[in-house]
Amino acid sequence: MIENRATLERSQTHALALDCLERAVAAAAPEAAIRSNVTVSDGTLSIADTEYDLTAYRDVVVVGGGKAASGVVTALESILGDHVTDGLVVTKHPTESDRVRCVTGDHPLPSERNVRATAELLELVVEADAETLVVPVVTGGTSALLTAPAGDLSLTELRETTALLLDSGAPIDEINAVRKHLSESKGGRLAAAAAPATVATLVLSDVVGNDLSAIGSGPTVPDETTYGDALAVLERHDVTPPEAVAAHLAAGDAGRRPETPTTAGLSAERVRTHLVGDNALALDAARDVAREAGYTPLVVTSRLRGEAREAGTTLLAVAEEIAATGDPVEPPAVVLAGGECTVSITGEGGTGGPNQELALSAGIELTGETVVAAVDSDGEDGSSAVAGALVDGETVTDRAAAREALAANDAGRFLSEADATIRTGPTGTNVNDVVVLVVPDRA
Repeated sequence: MIENRATLERSQTHALALDCLERAVAAAAPEAAIRSNVTVSDGTLSIADTEYDLTAYRDVVVVGGGKAASGVVTALESILGDHVTDGLVVTKHPTESDRVRCVTGDHPLPSERNVRATAELLELVVEADAETLVVPVVTGGTSALLTAPAGDLSLTELRETTALLLDSGAPIDEINAVRKHLSESKGGRLAAAAAPATVATLVLSDVVGNDLSAIGSGPTVPDETTYGDALAVLERHDVTPPEAVAAHLAAGDAGRRPETPTTAGLSAERVRTHLVGDNALALDAARDVAREAGYTPLVVTSRLRGEAREAGTTLLAVAEEIAATGDPVEPPAVVLAGGECTVSITGEGGTGGPNQELALSAGIELTGETVVAAVDSDGEDGSSAVAGALVDGETVTDRAAAREALAANDAGRFLSEADATIRTGPTGTNVNDVVVLVVPDRA
């Protein structure tokens, strides 16, 4: 999976860190997650603990999007077979499928082809009736890939607003609170459009804490945020959107536009959402690798968030305590964390992403034999084609230059020159970031 593993695997400690990352990403593959949660037997579709009588439906329509959507479609078609009658998903890396159209879209900023594909998808959903089972697929990246501008808003205005929010360092739930109120597909509106069909959503989470209303901007989940909340996000993060966006949100806040559907507007009997995979699943797999290697695993959290450079030094402090005192676990140990850190853009023209900034910030302080590795499970750290980075006590030889690179949001360049970046290519899944710190035995 790691294309440049031979360059990075400098010791047994490095190899273990890479093994943990590879197993973590593989465990979160959408095909594995779907087959673990979805079965069909005697005309009954079972998703986790919920059953759907397929004989009650004339049509089964699969819709949705995200970076892992193609893998989900492949697994669903193998399980549901001829029960699937139609479908369309929008994804960044489509694959061939028999019954569901996998359409190419763009991420992280929406494009015209995203808008066209989403319009086709919404047509399928609107045509659904009481004898239709709609199966939405929601995976990381759905917010951008399913784009349906609300009212008179233009794609250009949505792109500008999205870019400003991403650069602001705002957490994903706040970014999505804004996007929900600028869209005809987000914030429960997709499920509302499908009425009176039954809706059974499959979610592969890329959101810390698995808030279903935030994952992919919750296209089929009741939304408790408001236009006022969206305006507050813009103000809190000093984001000045295009005039039309500000006017649209203000009109909604004044009651001149309908709010997103709440729990009262989406019947729990008709609309159900099923979480089939998340970051904890990836960390569990990495923990098994560490234990098999004779190391004590310590999962610190699957809810890591905040500024990436600060998270890097905090996690390193845990590893240093283990190495120095054997607290909270004796070395050799593997410290694991997952989540979604952010980067506030202050530099100009730099390269990198949260995982590279996390790794570089740790590398500046790193001494001894501990190894730190961090990747985005989708294989793309931020907007770069690099998945993340692996650093050790020898990666940063010029700390002043490394600090300058961090200040300029240019961690990617520094780590690339040090042969420390991790390259996987698109992995086909997306369950946030995975961070591994390998602490060797003190001997």
